[in-house]
Amino acid sequence: MAEERRFRSASGAPIALRCRQHSASCRELAVRGPRLQLRSLSAATSAVWLAAYGLFALSENSMVLSAAIFITLIGLIIYLHFVKIDQESLLVIGSLGIQVTSSYASGKESTTFIEMGQVKDVVINEAIHMQKVIYYLCILLQDPEDPQGVSEVVPLFQSSKPRLDCLIEVYKSCQEILEQRKTASQ
Repeated sequence: MAEERRFRSASGAPIALRCRQHSASCRELAVRGPRLQLRSLSAATSAVWLAAYGLFALSENSMVLSAAIFITLIGLIIYLHFVKIDQESLLVIGSLGIQVTSSYASGKESTTFIEMGQVKDVVINEAIHMQKVIYYLCILLQDPEDPQGVSEVVPLFQSSKPRLDCLIEVYKSCQEILEQRKTASQ
C-alpha cells in the first residue's frame, strides 16, 4: 500500500513524499525532489556556447568552441552523477535497522545502513540558516561506551530539505516502528 502526498521544500520547490508500508514493522518513506528542468539546462548550455562563439569570433581560434563543448559536457556529466539527487528514501525495518538511499539523476545510488542496535532515536532538529529557522530530521546514534549518550547525529533528506509538515509525517512513521521495537523488547 503506497500513498503519495505533495509538500514543499525549505526553498519552496515542490516535493513529493511517498509512504509504502511493507509490513507492520517495515516502512519505506521516499522524498522525491523536482526533476531536472530541460529549459534551465538548455539556457545554461546556450549561454556558455554563445559566449564561446563570441570569443571565437574575436580570436578566430576554433579551440575555444571545442573547449566550450567539452567543458559543458563534462560539467553536465559531473552534475548528474555527483550533485543532482532526484530521490532520497528511508527504509525502516524494526528488527534490522534503517537504510538511507540517495538516487542521483544519472541513476547512481548511494546507500547507508544503520543497525537498529545503534539507533537511539529519530528526532526533528532545528538550525538557523541564512536568517531562517530550518528543520531537519536526524538519527541519533547511541554511544557504545555511554548508553545514555549520543555518539553521532546522522541528518536525513539533506538534498530535498522538506519543510516541517513533511518531516512530521516521516517522524511519526519512524516513531511508530521504534515504539513497536521498544515494546517488543520489554
